[in-house]
Amino acid sequence: MHITYKIKTILTFILTIISLSGFSQSNIFKVTLDAGHGAHDFGAVYEGRVEKNIALAVVLKVGKLLESTKQMDVNYTRKTDVFIDLIERANIANRFNANIFVSIHCNANRNTAADGTETYVMGLSKVASNLEAAKKENSVITLEKDYKQKYEGFDPNSPETMIGMTLMQEEYLDNSISLASKVEDAFADLGKKIRGGGVKQAPFMVLHKAYMPRVLIEMGFISNSIEGNTLNSEDGQNEIAKAIAEAIISYKKEYFGTGETEVFEESPSQKINEKPIRDTVAPAKPKMTSQPAGESTQVKKTADDSKTLFKVQLSASSKRLELVPKNFNGLKNISVAFENRVYKYMYGETADYDEAKKQLNEAKEKGYDSAFLIAFKNGEKINIQDVIK
Repeated sequence: MHITYKIKTILTFILTIISLSGFSQSNIFKVTLDAGHGAHDFGAVYEGRVEKNIALAVVLKVGKLLESTKQMDVNYTRKTDVFIDLIERANIANRFNANIFVSIHCNANRNTAADGTETYVMGLSKVASNLEAAKKENSVITLEKDYKQKYEGFDPNSPETMIGMTLMQEEYLDNSISLASKVEDAFADLGKKIRGGGVKQAPFMVLHKAYMPRVLIEMGFISNSIEGNTLNSEDGQNEIAKAIAEAIISYKKEYFGTGETEVFEESPSQKINEKPIRDTVAPAKPKMTSQPAGESTQVKKTADDSKTLFKVQLSASSKRLELVPKNFNGLKNISVAFENRVYKYMYGETADYDEAKKQLNEAKEKGYDSAFLIAFKNGEKINIQDVIK
């Protein structure tokens, strides 16, 4: 009888451990880190500074920081100087069932004065500078065997050809923007220049086949002697790795929780003059608000919700901004939607598609190169391509 009791006690203990282990695993946040280039693919090279080496060094430092964080599981597309096909990098993340995919690179430009960081999400932007960045990174596929068959006829010299390919970008776009915004905010805290007025969209092949929120980070220009030498230094790599790791941890806390309330602190940014509104907004569904200069924020009502309305999305951020012209490069008639804990800032509103295109051009002239049109009907966001058709 006494032996039976002991056996039962031991079995209960074992089952408890298994149960707790299963519970712990279910709360693990999985990150795939991708160091750009590798082996015979050097990436950009300037004055002895080699992109593939810098990217790998930073990735390993980011990984070490994340691995020391509770409930965090990290895997890598590469941990040594090897060449990995772009599509295989995405497959590594997919097989790992990663919660996010982060691809890390260095930028370069013939203009050696160019500097600053850029953070991209997957998108079909037609902005020339964005396409040029994608073209540079996508050119890696020409080093792969049978790349024309493998990539379905995609032309790396013309990123626009990806527009005709099947995409799963919409499902993950909001979360990708949120993660990218956190990365940019962390860089801004370091005093780094944020290029292009916010998170950018471009058709990067390495992001295309990764089926989770994903971002591509250009840490700075190795073609710039000052910025390049910083990126090539141990201290510079530690600094930027810490910023990227903190952004990932912040994203994990916000979307996967820790039992604590996440507080967003203000940080300097060159994207827009950020002045927070000190109220809490957490509606159950997307909430559209509009605030002309000098008026309080209020829900905007439309006379005829049955019409298709076009707006220009300017930017997205985890921060709430006062909707006044000085925060949006002088643009008026700004509205905001709060979705999935991301604030999306929009300009204008019209049922006329031609007028909407004019408003889009106005936004781009004001510096919002990555702005794009979105459409609403009956207060709900709809696929703009369906509307155009």
